[in-house]
Amino acid sequence: MSLSRKAMLTCILALSALLPVAAIAEAKATAKVNPQVQAQAQAQDQTEEKRKTLLADATSAIQETQSALKSLDNGKNKEALAALERATGKLEIILAREPSLTLAPAAMNVVTVDLQGGIDVVKALRKEIVDAIDAGRLQDARRLMGTLASETVVNVNNIPLATYPAAIKQAVKLIDQKKVEDAKVVLQTALNTQVVTQTVVPLPIVNAENALKEAEGLAEKKDRKPEDNTRLKASLADARAQLERAEALGYGKKSDFVAFYQQLREIDQKTADNKSGTGFFAKIEASIAEFMKSIQPHKS
Repeated sequence: MSLSRKAMLTCILALSALLPVAAIAEAKATAKVNPQVQAQAQAQDQTEEKRKTLLADATSAIQETQSALKSLDNGKNKEALAALERATGKLEIILAREPSLTLAPAAMNVVTVDLQGGIDVVKALRKEIVDAIDAGRLQDARRLMGTLASETVVNVNNIPLATYPAAIKQAVKLIDQKKVEDAKVVLQTALNTQVVTQTVVPLPIVNAENALKEAEGLAEKKDRKPEDNTRLKASLADARAQLERAEALGYGKKSDFVAFYQQLREIDQKTADNKSGTGFFAKIEASIAEFMKSIQPHKS
């Protein structure tokens, strides 16, 4: 499984991102000739459909809560109670579908920042940032830091299912007791305490993984032609260049990349002199998967 798919599937399992349409289309095309891949494609479709349904239900619960607040502002307590009842119903549906779920995604946005240029451009920008910090121009440095990236970030606002439904029930009780202002405070607090999760997908790592995927197909090919060997070397060189770009941008630790480069050298040795085989890329694929987990930001 490619890094781009792994990264996005991680988001899906956490209910915090979208599975790329291209990945699904690719899986479906392959499924025509591979029953195992067909099953995986069907599972992806089902997971995507479930994610969409949960997102819609959670979004609806937020909207109903906001509607209840507006009704309370206008003195329409009955309408507020009806909206909160609908919100509770949506949350109950979510928990019925996913009993172990702790966070339900209610809103999502995707932001991509991609610094253009090679490693020389990256190094020059890093120097400019350091110079700005040394000169005490922290705001200049902060603005420059915002451009020092090549990544897609998926931001998700989640309803905490351990507390949000309880807040709605508390608000209903307060409304029944004619304590409308207290109920409004409870609902506004619930809306303000959503959990934000982020998933960061460094584009150079994705590009490296895609290059490795192509190289892996060529490495498994028996009796490669000279042009195949040329493509294999080019793909491995591209993977290394992308990893070097990721390192220059500051994704991960130096030791992470030392390990990647060593694993690439091992692949070079295993595929030299037209040698072929399977499993050559297992170690670097596993290392990249662990690397992707290690660089993810904490929940806020």
